[in-house]
Amino acid sequence: MALTPLFTEFKTITKARLAMSVVFSTLAGYMLAIDSWSDLDYKIILLAIGGYCMVGASNAFNQIIEKDTDLLMKRTANRPIAAGRVSKQQAFALASLLTIAGIVILYIISPKTAMFGAISIFLYTSVYTPLKPITPLSVFVGAFPGAIPFMLGWVAHTNEFGIEAGTLFLIQFFWQFPHFWALGWFLHDDYQKGGFAMLPSGKKDKKTSMQIIMYTFWLILVSIIPYFGVTGQLKLSLVATILVFVSGLWMLWAAFQLHKTQTDNAARSLMLVSVTYISLIQILFVVDKFLR
Repeated sequence: MALTPLFTEFKTITKARLAMSVVFSTLAGYMLAIDSWSDLDYKIILLAIGGYCMVGASNAFNQIIEKDTDLLMKRTANRPIAAGRVSKQQAFALASLLTIAGIVILYIISPKTAMFGAISIFLYTSVYTPLKPITPLSVFVGAFPGAIPFMLGWVAHTNEFGIEAGTLFLIQFFWQFPHFWALGWFLHDDYQKGGFAMLPSGKKDKKTSMQIIMYTFWLILVSIIPYFGVTGQLKLSLVATILVFVSGLWMLWAAFQLHKTQTDNAARSLMLVSVTYISLIQILFVVDKFLR
């Protein structure tokens, strides 16, 4: 296989765009943990590489497990493994190599960092993925590995899981629900073809959109807690808190629009807002830290 197609298949199997967003979250957590720019060292590079390996491995294992169901859905039918361009054996070898490399690299940073990375890949591949066709609770389970990256950066620098890392975890944990339920809403028909139950009520209705509103509300509350001085070294200034709060209101408005209209377009808009929101507040947290 030529180099360019091989690289393209690698990006697809590891879901490069998703993996890079996860790495971004991890690095944001790391930046929040350091005291000053002088604390930056080789670990941040190892964290980026190790983080990508772990996310890439999870995505590869996921596509191996869901090969047959991927063929049933329009958005996934052309994935390399489902389409037969990459064999399950080749994909398994790649996923295993990425897992080993990721754990080793994260272990060089600290054993605790490697432990959380290993927990993330285990929950995603061995619990979340098998539960997807069985129960909507899979989203709840999947929110745990999905919430690890933001706090993993903090752990990587401090080698501690305290109130600061816990708060970062909660922010990304609550964010998972409106994000994935919005995605599950406008892809509901495609998910049904694959036999996946993603929405909390099982269908696109007011019960689902109300739960989206509820989790968005909790997300907003958790995101501004650092302002009140109860989250250790993780802090926010008044200006940053206002900006984070307003960003949350923007996402809440999108959630209410979905509740009001019950349309796929509103769900798609909410999903796009959620993606922008999580990166925006992470940037706000980091910028505020270095401007205070």
